[in-house]
Amino acid sequence: MPDLTTLANELNKKKVTCRAIIETPKGSRNKFAYDRETGLFKLSGLLPEGMLFPFDFGFVPSTLSEDGDPIDVLVLMDAPAHVGCVLDVRIVGVITAEQTERGKKSEKETNDRLLGAAIHSYQHEDIDSIDEVSETLLSQIEEFFVSYNRQRGKSFRVTGTGGPKRALKVLKSGIRQYQKEREV
Repeated sequence: MPDLTTLANELNKKKVTCRAIIETPKGSRNKFAYDRETGLFKLSGLLPEGMLFPFDFGFVPSTLSEDGDPIDVLVLMDAPAHVGCVLDVRIVGVITAEQTERGKKSEKETNDRLLGAAIHSYQHEDIDSIDEVSETLLSQIEEFFVSYNRQRGKSFRVTGTGGPKRALKVLKSGIRQYQKEREV
């Protein structure tokens, strides 16, 4: 079975579109993570009662973020996808954040989250920028990540948001980092 983290991300810089692989579907309490060793998705955690993933959550293949994993992406879509689904998404923005493990204040790392809209979506087909996402929804998404990380013993502090241009910079940086690691 091929390593899904190495699939082509099919980045189209002009349209700001790429591929995303879903690890955890919208509405799930279960947090799944792709396991490179087995090529399968394994249960990596459980959210507390009443807490659910607000949208599909996954990663952009052939990228690498500061935490050593592919770049995370939250995908706005009409209905949940399934674990392991490959989607085409339009990257509409980025939520920039710093993350710290509890008790390790000196070990801050950047852990940005891309925000994408599924290409095949009726509800989100007109969203091209994070500026077009309601302030209420964006605030709820940010609070989800803060609460989710708190449950996992981490501090997650949102440092800002940016539109598609800023998100594209994050994505291109992740692609460069991935390529650099592959050369070693």
